[in-house]
Amino acid sequence: MNNVNNPRRLSFRSRSVPFGLELLYQRDVTQIILVVLLALPAPAILAGCRSEKGKEGKSGMEENSFENNDTGSSECGLPLNDSELKELLTPEQYRIIRQNGTEQPFANEYWDRKEPGLYVDRVSKEPLFLSRDKYDSGTGWPSFTRPIDDSCLKEISDRSHRMVRTEVRSARSDSHLGHVFDDGPGPGGRRYCINSASLHFVPVHELEAEGYGEYLHFFKERSDSEAREKSSLRKAAFGAGCFWGVEASFREKDGVIDTAVGYAGGSVENPTYPQVCTGRTGHAEVVEVIFDPARVTFERLLDLFWQIHNPTTLNRQGPDIGTQYRSVIFFHDEKQEAAARASLEKIRASGRFKKEIVTEIVPASVFYRAEEYHQRYVEKHGTSSCRLR
Repeated sequence: MNNVNNPRRLSFRSRSVPFGLELLYQRDVTQIILVVLLALPAPAILAGCRSEKGKEGKSGMEENSFENNDTGSSECGLPLNDSELKELLTPEQYRIIRQNGTEQPFANEYWDRKEPGLYVDRVSKEPLFLSRDKYDSGTGWPSFTRPIDDSCLKEISDRSHRMVRTEVRSARSDSHLGHVFDDGPGPGGRRYCINSASLHFVPVHELEAEGYGEYLHFFKERSDSEAREKSSLRKAAFGAGCFWGVEASFREKDGVIDTAVGYAGGSVENPTYPQVCTGRTGHAEVVEVIFDPARVTFERLLDLFWQIHNPTTLNRQGPDIGTQYRSVIFFHDEKQEAAARASLEKIRASGRFKKEIVTEIVPASVFYRAEEYHQRYVEKHGTSSCRLR
């Protein structure tokens, strides 16, 4: 691919010395230095094309290379000055990228995005992160375990807000991305907490068209192993009252891969929350749990189910009254049904509950995902769980 026509692929580390420079070897040293300096890209014009990392000292705001630059076209395809950058970005993106701002958690574009693809610098379009290295950190911001290449980022000591943190900036555009912490999963132990506003997402099916075809192999290598992993996952569904707190409880369980809240067990297709609240659709508020049986068994999930609600109150959990709050286990196969009934007999025999247990054990019906504002509600709003002890 022609580097001149594709600025994002242009490499300044391989820039050749201008022809004839070797003829100056015998001349005065001062002249040689001057010619070399003139041959290099002007820092003000090629703002953000630097590739050094680990630079300590000035923050990006202090060395804002877009300011006071009204010269001609930028060779590396980046905005020339602050005015151009403001035209390229929304006010919120500009605040974050150039003024070191932070966006709201759980209310940004990519915090919960699971689609495979490539995350690139919004300004320079330089590839930064792969979706396969993205994980749910519970913070409400996109989190990654590692960048594609360490050289595409630079880390700066950040002592703002009476804290000592490590800021992460794009090495090429000098955009503020976020921060990196040493509390991440995996052998690296790093968590790159990045603002969605600083990123642009390119889905796998658009990589070739967008000029990122060379990154397709990252996703093809994992497709077979991910398919095998997904085929080994199992699904469970529980109703135990207010699904906000129930979901929060199951999400804390090791081995639970994902959850969703919704409605099941009713007679109306695609019910809405207001409809379910009338009690006339017959649906229960349900949490669908995707789990890895190699890490947590269905029986362990049943143990948690009995712990987080009162199964002796008919169509009620605490102050929440109605059939939508009933205690129910939806089984997906004969093994789950057998395990659920055995668990029910075990809890009855334990004498833990003095009153009769009214939990229903029924075949899984169609699960209708609830409105998005209900999903992971406790995490988004920081409210306490409504579980009963």
